[in-house]
Formats: sequence, structure tokens, C-alpha cells
Amino acid sequence: MEVDELECLPRLPRVAVCGGTHGNELSGAYLVRELLKMEKKVTKEEEEDERVSVLMVLSNPRAMLQCRRYVDTDLNRCFTRATLNGPVSDVAPYEITRALELNRMLGPKGSPAVVDLVCDLHNTTANMGLCLIAYSDCDWICLHIFKHLQREMADVPIRFIHFDVSSKESYSLDSVGKHGFAMEIGPQPHGVVRSNVYTAMRVGVQNMLDWVRFFNSGTIFEGGFVEVFSMVKHIDYPRDRETRTITAAIHPQLQDRDFCLLHPGDPLFQTFSGETLPYKGKEPLYPFFINECAYYEKGIALSLARKRRVMIPSIRVQTEQEQESYVQEFTSEEEE
Repeated sequence: MEVDELECLPRLPRVAVCGGTHGNELSGAYLVRELLKMEKKVTKEEEEDERVSVLMVLSNPRAMLQCRRYVDTDLNRCFTRATLNGPVSDVAPYEITRALELNRMLGPKGSPAVVDLVCDLHNTTANMGLCLIAYSDCDWICLHIFKHLQREMADVPIRFIHFDVSSKESYSLDSVGKHGFAMEIGPQPHGVVRSNVYTAMRVGVQNMLDWVRFFNSGTIFEGGFVEVFSMVKHIDYPRDRETRTITAAIHPQLQDRDFCLLHPGDPLFQTFSGETLPYKGKEPLYPFFINECAYYEKGIALSLARKRRVMIPSIRVQTEQEQESYVQEFTSEEEE
């Protein structure tokens, strides 16, 4: 691909901003509430001038009321096609039922009628700054939004994390849209809202929506290289073979050093008896989600990624004629 290659992509008339998918991650929950209040104050002239329709969604209201990650099961693992298209009983977990409701509201997933872009807001207890997490490393919309945020928010560390999962197996709420990503910001304890973290999320969402409006109005965005962290594997805590309880914590020299290169032999864990356990991998990798509170139950102490440079093309919005051709092509692919 040539750097100056120009890609013409469909308009993004419908964007969903979702908060409270995990009910104790409070920045997104409070931000969506605030955006809903602001929406009521929009004048008729401002509404008619909008180049994008923004749907604000409080994803998991029951978990939010209880200030818990979830009620029955993790909502952000309920959006695989198998789950969304499978049978549902009267005793199904609340989050399964809610996932089906959200799929009807924003999708159905994989259909031409699906919302154009989903931005799902999350907090992490890990020291990760602001991250966009997506399933594709060649979604030019998401990567250009990432590039725009880096430029507009130079005082905030911003990174792009790629999870290489197929559209069929993609499991999170943001996978419902034609384009989508999670906006993950930390560190922030669960059940707490920190003003600086909330503000970074608010500015990030505003810049994302500004980019969509610029794109829809015909702005050409120049391509170039961006850094992408592609997830390689998860590492669990050391555990007792019989009880399966953890026997070590993240080593002090690694704690809070998300995205700092971890070399073979570097301290990884410190056992509860004081022994240092080194990283035994074969190559240096970048750790993230280090000691994430919510991942203890998932058996994840940290995740590891490779850093790559990805070249993205210049892009602009399609003309009406180009859009019609794209819709016909998209419909044919779905029918196949």
C-alpha cells in the first residue's frame, strides 16, 4: 500500500456511545448520563445542523444500580453470534437478555441496518492511560480516530490494542457495529470516579464525535504510520495445584509499568513467601492490563502484546454514487 493512497469509505450517520456495560466502571456511566442531559438542551437549529445521529446507551442498568461489574454474567462477553442467535430460556441470565435487547437496538449484528460506529466506554484499574481496543488492525475508521485522538490529546498517553478475533467469535458490545472499539481508561478503582480519568474520557469522546462530523462533511484525512499493540497471550497468576488459589502477586518492579517492554528474565511475580519469579517467555513483549482487578476471576494477571507499525491510507467519505455501490456490495456479501 502506498502512503498517499486514498480510500473512499461510507458515511457514518449513526454512532452509539455506550457506558455502564460494566456497572462499577463509573466514568462511562456518568459521562453517558451527562450526555443524555445535554441532549435535552440541544436547540432545534443545532439538531438540524448535526452531521451524525448519536445514540447514548446505558448498557447494563441493573449492574449500575448495584455498582457491580455484572448481575449474573459478564455482559461484555455476550455478543458472539452464537449467543445472539441462540435459543433463550425464561431463566436466562439477565445479561444474556440484555445483550439481545442491545443487539436489537444497535443491530442486528452483521446486518446492513446495524449502527455505523460503537464506542463502548470502560475503566481499568491498570495504569494504561487511554486505549482504543478493537478486533481489526485494518479498520481505517478506528485507526484514523486513534490517530486524531493522539494529535488532539497530546498530554494523554493513547494507544491502540488489537485483539485478533474473528467477527463470528468477537464477543464485546462494540463488535455489534459496522465499526467499533472500546475506549478503556485507567487507572481508576472500580466503584470510584476520578475527575482526571472522567475528563480524559469526556474529551476523548468529544474528539471522536468531532472526527466523525469532519469525516461526514468531506474532510480528507492524511494517512501514515501508527503503532498498534497486537495481543499475543494472557498470563495467569501462579496457583496452588490443589486449591487453585493464587500464590503470588505482580512483582513491585512490574506493577504500574503497562506498555513498558518486559524482557525474558525480568521480575514477573513475587510469591507470598517473598520469592521472585521471572518472566520465562522467549521474546520481549509489552505487558498491559497488569493486575486488573476484574480479571482475577478470569485467570489473567496480565496480557502481553507485540508492538507493530501499521500504515493506514488517506481516507475521505464516499460520494452518493460510491455509497450506493458499497451498499449493494455489502448486501451481497451478507447474503453469501
